[in-house]
Amino acid sequence: MQTNTPSRKTVTLTRRGRLALVVSGAVLAGTAVAVPLLTLREDGPVRPHALVVPEGWRAAQVYAAVDRALALPSGSTRQTAVKGGLALPEVAEGNPEGYLFPATYRIDDRSTPRSLLSAMIGAAAKKFTAAPPGAGPQRTTMNLHQAVTIASIVQAESATKADMGKVARVIFNRLEQGMPLQMDSTLTYGLGRTTVRTTAEDTRIDSPYNSYQRMGLPPTPIDSPGEDALRAVYNPTPGDWLYFVTVKPGDTRFTADYTQHQRNVDEFNARRESLARQRTGQRQQQGQPEQGTHSPQPAPK
Repeated sequence: MQTNTPSRKTVTLTRRGRLALVVSGAVLAGTAVAVPLLTLREDGPVRPHALVVPEGWRAAQVYAAVDRALALPSGSTRQTAVKGGLALPEVAEGNPEGYLFPATYRIDDRSTPRSLLSAMIGAAAKKFTAAPPGAGPQRTTMNLHQAVTIASIVQAESATKADMGKVARVIFNRLEQGMPLQMDSTLTYGLGRTTVRTTAEDTRIDSPYNSYQRMGLPPTPIDSPGEDALRAVYNPTPGDWLYFVTVKPGDTRFTADYTQHQRNVDEFNARRESLARQRTGQRQQQGQPEQGTHSPQPAPK
């Protein structure tokens, strides 16, 4: 499908930085782990655990984390999800993607993949059906599945919490103007990748998650969004933006003007190339063999 927007020469995907969570004194960075929590019983101390699921994780990542936490063979939790019988909303059509709410979940000797998945889905039901404070008119124009799907894209694309309302507004503006979303986060989900870099060839794949070629939203959420992302969807920041790119950490630039966006992209590319040269120079100084610094051409945006 020919898009009705100029080609963009680099990614706009702005994956969030590593998520740090503190649970009982343990620092968890961008991963789900079992954390010891000491409790007492009459017959002595027991040590149940807590499974921390970060915002933005895909269902596949959650399944693998549950398998590890419960010391089960790989694929056990996925099989449980595939069997069905989980209390998912009807609009999810049996797919837990997007409805495994990111939070901390207690694990004890009675925990099973089904009990943990059910707890995550139950938490999502409570969080997603309650109107967030300050929810705007968007709440009445979307069903739950659409809202969670957009929130999952906002979660994946936002560099910071402060960016979420603007990213949500870009999505709504593009949908309202009949523009393809052109989001790398949906494309990489369809490709089964977690990398933030895509190529022009990637944008030509036949996939319902290819938001370069397909109009509208992808058929399902692409990760587990948190409350902040959903709040941004229901109350997006006012603005006319259509493009954004993170030039450097803490500097995500939004604009409605394609020419200005291209200048931002050029600055991003120049900075990336400069950093690549610096890394190459450092390896050479340390006597390490030079690694290939060539990267695929970013996808047009």
